[in-house]
Amino acid sequence: MVDSEGSRAVELDIGGKLRVFDIDDPKLPDWIDEAALTSGNFPYKKKLKSEEYDDELTALQIELVKAQIFMRQTGQRIMALFEGRDAAGKGGSILSIHSAVNPRYARVVALTKPTETEAGQWYFQRYVTHFPTKGEMVLFDRSWYNRAGVEPVMGFCSPEEHKHFLRVVPSFEQLIVDDKIHFFKFWLNIGREMQLKRFHDRRHDPLKTWKLSPMDIAALTKWKDYTQMRDLMIEKTHTKFAPWTVVRANDKRRARLNIIRHILMAIDYDGKDKKAIGEIDNKILSFGAEDL
Repeated sequence: MVDSEGSRAVELDIGGKLRVFDIDDPKLPDWIDEAALTSGNFPYKKKLKSEEYDDELTALQIELVKAQIFMRQTGQRIMALFEGRDAAGKGGSILSIHSAVNPRYARVVALTKPTETEAGQWYFQRYVTHFPTKGEMVLFDRSWYNRAGVEPVMGFCSPEEHKHFLRVVPSFEQLIVDDKIHFFKFWLNIGREMQLKRFHDRRHDPLKTWKLSPMDIAALTKWKDYTQMRDLMIEKTHTKFAPWTVVRANDKRRARLNIIRHILMAIDYDGKDKKAIGEIDNKILSFGAEDL
């Protein structure tokens, strides 16, 4: 993708039409800008207004604080996985939860690539060490599901390792649920033009350049490969006891609100205000492969 002059322009098949995208060009192409929000069949033509978002988020974060206090008092545990393509909005969604609660009892886990020692261990071992203790919330920014997406697409695991993972992970997650951990799996789904727009933002915004990784660049031409792995992952690992909650995330504001609502609706706690929580937007949140 890098020519002799250092350009990172790539030719992409977008809806059956070949398009050229150069992430180093400071001007975002019109075909991306115009289609980004509604790409991937996103159901809204405009983002949620910031004023409405701020009001709803504040109300939901108050409920999160109440829920955390109750969890501490009763020793309950929450664990949530946030998965999705690069630039899907996982980190921001996690921040909308974590920034509201007491950080002493809430952790974000975002692991780097495994060390040599970790690579030789049972695959799930390095994740298990980060599981919540009594009264604690743990939010995984990517998880063991790297083996269902990034690893097979980029060749970091063998086909046999990938197949084995898909076979055993439901049994692993049954153990989590049986241990009475409140367990959530979120897949943040975005359209292709929206991903390209966010990659471009990362490249040209000085405050976001740290987010743009070599993996992001490598992903530019692997959209179909990731789609295939995602669909297989959900087919094999979406279960009644550990379902995939799919979030349409082209509008980060709507995505964050509905993720928090879903968590709050799934747990009981003292002083729960159902009116403040509101209703799930079924255009944004669904389960399994029904809207993919």
